[in-house]
Amino acid sequence: MTPRCDYLLRFEPLFRRYLWGGRRLGTMLGKVIGAGDDYAESWEIVDHGADQSVILNGPLAGWTLGELVREQPTALLGGGVSTESFPLLFKFLDCNRTLSVQVHPNDEQGAQLEPPDLGKTEAWVVIAADPGSKIYAGLKPGVTAEQLAAAIAAGHCETCLHEFEARVGDCVFIPAGTVHALGAGLVIAEIQQASDTTFRLHDWNRVDAAGNPRQLHVHESLATIDYTRGAVAPQHPAAQEAGRERLVECDKFLLDRVSIAAGSDAALGGGDSFHLLAVLAGAVEVSAGGHKEVLKAGETALLPAAVETATVFAREDALLLDISLPG
Repeated sequence: MTPRCDYLLRFEPLFRRYLWGGRRLGTMLGKVIGAGDDYAESWEIVDHGADQSVILNGPLAGWTLGELVREQPTALLGGGVSTESFPLLFKFLDCNRTLSVQVHPNDEQGAQLEPPDLGKTEAWVVIAADPGSKIYAGLKPGVTAEQLAAAIAAGHCETCLHEFEARVGDCVFIPAGTVHALGAGLVIAEIQQASDTTFRLHDWNRVDAAGNPRQLHVHESLATIDYTRGAVAPQHPAAQEAGRERLVECDKFLLDRVSIAAGSDAALGGGDSFHLLAVLAGAVEVSAGGHKEVLKAGETALLPAAVETATVFAREDALLLDISLPG
């Protein structure tokens, strides 16, 4: 008999190493990483082709997230979701150097790619920021495709970008079609659609050890950008019930931030949706489906839709992200 999908699921992270990464996935978030100073991303929960999160705990240990979606879609996702794969991807990023300037397609544009993919709407929450660290989000007012193309050709794309100094706690919403880049000195929690399609406009004129620049996708980028989007500022959180604030509400996901004082508890879950939980600070004990799991800062877990309510007890002052699908 197939084990039931009725408890909090833990997963093995998948690491991505890029030239802009560092060591803080290990030193700050407690990830077990090897030697090297280029650990850029920890994919915490993913079901995208060959990239599969593997369950670590309970009766479903060893199952991939994709297998669980196929075998128990309603119990995992909720009754209102029709999909062949888990729709979201959650990751942590260590931006030791500035990332390339990028843009992602929307669902309609992604469907025209070979192979087809989802679009990529995403949101960032700043966990750490060195003094002066920047976020580039959106274009300056009035920038046209022609002006942007000329700036890219001249090697100074940044003159067209809106930028601001990042602060810990900032949440930045990046719908598909928005030009963006994360600056050096940031550690980020990111929720996005389960897509890995990225078009690079500009890579700050960097070259590798052999003197070769990274591949750019200027034509695709210029055709993908939403030029009406304009400058993007951090979100204004909207208070919900005590200890909870809504950071992003869109057609792809709901992103809430939850604060729980040490020695207190909170009920999470419900809404006929899974709930993706990521601990940003402190430590919590989550009781769900007769199982208990302790989550510390930098750890992530998935509460299936079949578990209507979980009790989250804060062993110390805790800050969590609670991510679900809109009803």
